[in-house]
Amino acid sequence: MNTTLACVGGIGLGAGLMYLFDPDVGRRRRARLRDWAAGTVHRIEDGLDAAARDASHRAQGLAAAARALCQDGAVSDDVLVQRVRSAMGRCVSHPHCITVTASAGRVTLSGPILEQEEDFLLACAAAVPGVKEVENRLDAHKEGDGLPELQSGYSTPRPTASAARWSPVQRLLAEAVGCGLLANCLIHRTPLAMLLGTAGFGLFLRGVTNLDLTRLTGLGCGRRAIDVHKTINVAAPAQEVFEFWSNFENFPRFMAHLRDVRDLGNGRSRWTAIGPAGLPVSWNAKVTQDIPFQVLAWQSEPESVIANAGFVRFQQEEADGTRVDIRLSYNPPAGALGHFAAFLFGADPKSAMDEDLVRLKSLLEHGKASAPGKRALREELMARNGRRGLQAPVMASAGQGICGASREHERLEKVSLRSLTLLARQRYKD
Repeated sequence: MNTTLACVGGIGLGAGLMYLFDPDVGRRRRARLRDWAAGTVHRIEDGLDAAARDASHRAQGLAAAARALCQDGAVSDDVLVQRVRSAMGRCVSHPHCITVTASAGRVTLSGPILEQEEDFLLACAAAVPGVKEVENRLDAHKEGDGLPELQSGYSTPRPTASAARWSPVQRLLAEAVGCGLLANCLIHRTPLAMLLGTAGFGLFLRGVTNLDLTRLTGLGCGRRAIDVHKTINVAAPAQEVFEFWSNFENFPRFMAHLRDVRDLGNGRSRWTAIGPAGLPVSWNAKVTQDIPFQVLAWQSEPESVIANAGFVRFQQEEADGTRVDIRLSYNPPAGALGHFAAFLFGADPKSAMDEDLVRLKSLLEHGKASAPGKRALREELMARNGRRGLQAPVMASAGQGICGASREHERLEKVSLRSLTLLARQRYKD
């Protein structure tokens, strides 16, 4: 047994050294590993600092609650109004429309409100400490049409928006308990210890990722298991960047993880990417929003192997620059755990997107980009697109080439004329 473990360990060590000290890309891999380690240390420090502050704030809250229990429970009207308004902000979509008054523990609510939020608001107000009675003078409406006060905001309350996220103290406790259960499993190796170790592993992942069970496993969370947010500035007009991005067939020319993108018509496309261990993964996607030069959104079709959705926002900056903001959510097989497995096999979409965006920036700013086994030129892609919006850069490049050739021809003529003049002067002296 020990010999087998030693052999496996030796093979793993050798593979790791070959990976890190590869003559071609070893230096880059070591730099990435160093940056990842430094980032991990910073994240741990930030997490511990956040946990310490959270624990301090919770201790102060418990002390205030204990002092409140020792008092007679009487609350001033102003404090009661502020308490109700604080709770109301988490219950309704338009809290600014609600007027709150209080008198001797009796709270009165008035103003326009959406009908589906009325009962929830009354329940929230009644649950506020110090409230003895709630008087309902609300003007309920089924829809906000015709009322400017109810035109913005969320149409329904979101009381559970942060229910799935744990506080820093909860995460730290989960990580500590999880590590303890895993250590106990490695030491004792009994069936009960293995069962507790499995639970500890789940607790540890829950604390580290702050993702609930559905997003960790990918079950019942739709397209949202992993969220990716990237922003990049490109020194090119927003029109040119949008037109280039909206032609998905360009992507495999400079994106290393994409093998093929085929246009199926009516905003639908077929995508084939390189998955873990080099295996191809395909899915269909459809454009859901297309605002020229501003927003481009898409989502995968039902029953896709990798459910995903996202949007790209293009914002024109000064000096012909464009700010590209990308938000992507996807659900790989096995959710976040599958994403981690893909990362181990070198198919991490987050890292791949960073590299692809750098190539996109190089392609639009410098006219060329290269990926492993691929090379793309902006002129070739734009000419192949055949779009009116993309012909201007091609013509501009061609014009620059003609002007450059003319200037070179004039320079050669001047050099030739100068040489003939010097030669004539020399013969005259002779």
